[in-house]
Amino acid sequence: MGELDGKIAVITGAGSGMGRASSRIFLREGAKVLGADISGREKETAEELGDSFVPFHADVSQEPDVEAMFAEALKTFGKVDAVLNVAGIGAAARMADVTVDELDRIMAVNLRGVMLGTKHAIRTMVPSGGGSIINWSSAGGINGSKMPTGIYSASKAGVIALTKQAAIEYATDGIRANAICPGLIVTELSGGREAIEKFPQLVQGAPMQRAGEPEEVAELACFLASDRAPFLTGAVIAIDGGLTCTVP
Repeated sequence: MGELDGKIAVITGAGSGMGRASSRIFLREGAKVLGADISGREKETAEELGDSFVPFHADVSQEPDVEAMFAEALKTFGKVDAVLNVAGIGAAARMADVTVDELDRIMAVNLRGVMLGTKHAIRTMVPSGGGSIINWSSAGGINGSKMPTGIYSASKAGVIALTKQAAIEYATDGIRANAICPGLIVTELSGGREAIEKFPQLVQGAPMQRAGEPEEVAELACFLASDRAPFLTGAVIAIDGGLTCTVP
């Protein structure tokens, strides 16, 4: 028996990184997954994971794509029990150098994309009695950073706020909404293992003195989607090797 036997999940950003790792873990625990990505690499994930993973091409910043994603999940599986809004992009610019175009680009994916995923998750889940929404924020959404990532942090702080609001508004409809806040994780977005090893200062601020693995974050998402977390909603969970509990 897996923790997610019989459950159906929609996972964005499933072409790589934490989205692909989450898809892998969810299938291991008995779920079926519709995995979306804008890159086309969702097809690679499908080749790796087999028939229980259905690839879907979507731009999460565009509401018609998000609506179509949920419609496909319902058409294929008949219900949705868990939604992981993982898709996100990075940005690096000091505040005085931020352009409006860059602001709009980051907010469109990181905040609007999560809002649309949350909105349509709620609309899909409420008629069937609820479900679990897991939104990807960041350690940068909790604290600031010495790195020039202010716009990124602002978008991720917005994810925390909208997740809490969803948890409040839809708790009596059986919806649980929680935010995961990863620290430095070994993904393409962080530059991969080679980049992290080249810049050891990136991990020195965390008590564990290492970067996290995508699967470690995926395991947390699996717990939040499972029936083992029935009273857990509105939580903001840092998974960062202790980074956010340190004093600079």
